[in-house]
Amino acid sequence: MSAIMEEMTITSVQNARVKHVVALQQKSALRREEGRFVVEGQREIEHCIACGYEIEEMFVLDGLAVEHEHIVVTPQVYEKMAYREGTEGIIAVAKCKAHRLKDLAFKNSDPLIVVLESVEKPGNLGAILRTAEAAQVDAVIVCDPLTDLYNPNLIRASIGGVFSVPTAVCSSKECIDFLKEHQIRILTAQLQDSYDYYDYDMGHATAIVMGTESTGLSQQWREAADAHIRIPMLGCLDSLNVSVSAAILMYEAVRQRHKVYQHPDARM
Repeated sequence: MSAIMEEMTITSVQNARVKHVVALQQKSALRREEGRFVVEGQREIEHCIACGYEIEEMFVLDGLAVEHEHIVVTPQVYEKMAYREGTEGIIAVAKCKAHRLKDLAFKNSDPLIVVLESVEKPGNLGAILRTAEAAQVDAVIVCDPLTDLYNPNLIRASIGGVFSVPTAVCSSKECIDFLKEHQIRILTAQLQDSYDYYDYDMGHATAIVMGTESTGLSQQWREAADAHIRIPMLGCLDSLNVSVSAAILMYEAVRQRHKVYQHPDARM
């Protein structure tokens, strides 16, 4: 964290630091330009720090005790800066990390990867990252993104999973070339020409590829796939929310890879 030369309290919502935080919350172009983002909440900030992110500034509501160096702000100022309610009176500005495909390194010889093409809603992408963290997926690759990884709604939905899940951002072509080069089988989630997801072996190096709810996957992914899988739809609707679908498929892979696992509290 950059040094703050003297303890200070911000009392005006017109303060330049306050305006900067608000702008970072609202403008993805500014986040990309500066390589900075805003994170709110004690749990999310501690997770961010634990995952190696550099905190440049921290703003804390007057009267709240925290261990980290910080700037004190009044309730009015905090309300102006905060993107959401219930964030425990603490906000930080952090430096973004590079999310390059070439930097992905897999500890598992048979990695499980989730690939998302052109997912638009930050809440959906955040929810997928949260599940990916829980399922200990080896990586999430975001292709041709329509939202940035440091959107405040995404951070909130991921509960900090965006900080700890190995994540890369690239084009679909770059991703396909990468998966082929590393001999990772491509399973595309689609309704056409597909098999039920539980009938396909996900125990080996596998990439589960999902598109948007409205248009699905592009043709290049359909052609690149080693197999097409689907989640059976037994009612009159023909699709699930993409984050729900991703969770189902991730945990099917977990089930297949850990068949012998039994919770210690499970009854015999």
